[in-house]
Amino acid sequence: MTRRAWQFTGLTFALSWGLAGAVYAAGVRWSPTTAIPVGVPYMFMPALAAFLMQRFVVREKVTALGLAFNPNGWWLAAWLTPVLAAIAPIGIGLLWPGVTFSPDLSGMLDRFAAVVPPEKLAEAREKIARLPVNPFFLMLGQALVAGVTVNAVAAFGEELGWRGFLQRELAPFGFWRSAAVIGVIWGLWHAPLILQGHNYPSHPVAGVAMMVGFTVLLSPLVAHTRERGGSVFAAAVFHGTVNASAGLAILLLRGGSDLTVGVTGVAGFLVWGALDLALFLHRRRASPGVPAAARR
Repeated sequence: MTRRAWQFTGLTFALSWGLAGAVYAAGVRWSPTTAIPVGVPYMFMPALAAFLMQRFVVREKVTALGLAFNPNGWWLAAWLTPVLAAIAPIGIGLLWPGVTFSPDLSGMLDRFAAVVPPEKLAEAREKIARLPVNPFFLMLGQALVAGVTVNAVAAFGEELGWRGFLQRELAPFGFWRSAAVIGVIWGLWHAPLILQGHNYPSHPVAGVAMMVGFTVLLSPLVAHTRERGGSVFAAAVFHGTVNASAGLAILLLRGGSDLTVGVTGVAGFLVWGALDLALFLHRRRASPGVPAAARR
């Protein structure tokens, strides 16, 4: 990596892991109730690092990090692709032994039995039973709205760092190599939260490696969106919609583990891998005259 890329990475990890350590030392533990007040400030640490690097090391305006607002077709793709990628693992998950279709959401509610009081679960079951439509469609609509609003704002905190500053600094590596490096850094950056149960509550240690695998697979797709969308905001929409729609992948399933089902499990990995392959073929067709070394 370049010197500035190393400096940014070190600063981001110092700020982020320092925040996580301070919160942990204060007695706050990761849970559904602390996810937002802890997670959102944590997500903005890469943006803070990018701002400090851009202003005091690079000495250029922060707008040079891709703060353009010129929506094009890739912004629409950034909004819809993650939703489709969240629905696809449902079918793949059903191929695993012990995983069954649960349209009444009972399987999803069972996943919360260990952390939600029984009376709250019973209340939730009653509310679901009274709904005029399957909650899957309601959550689908919520994911689409949140993906381009609140979740995109939170994701921007990361994307200004990963796809705003770091992608630019690693551009000499070539598209695929830089995306892979960013994916590894991005995944390891999550480690303090993963070890407390984020995304992989039943496998927090193995979850760190799984998270790195997930972000390595996701990184080229977000990088391409940033590149073709012409803005870090497009990347934030993609990232935000991934976060907003992730629950759809396990909503209708009973069984499986956090390592096998969902967008961050093996089922999701197969979908993201297929999308990466499609992206590879698309980029090769779009630049037929570019030497292979320049496309790496």
